[in-house]
Amino acid sequence: MPDPEEVLPLEQRQLIFAALVEAQDAGAKPAASRATIAQKYEVSEDMVRDIEREGLANQWPPL
Repeated sequence: MPDPEEVLPLEQRQLIFAALVEAQDAGAKPAASRATIAQKYEVSEDMVRDIEREGLANQWPPL
């Protein structure tokens, strides 16, 4: 599995992270929100999970 940092620029990863946080804040369950965001941005759910970990570790907005 490629590292998101090697595939997507930081700005794109942060956009995906923000969309994921917004979906979960709106009440979507984590697994469902990852699937929805993966489909919307045409990336794998594993990549969304990696981006989620990176965003949490780095306190990206909207945290």
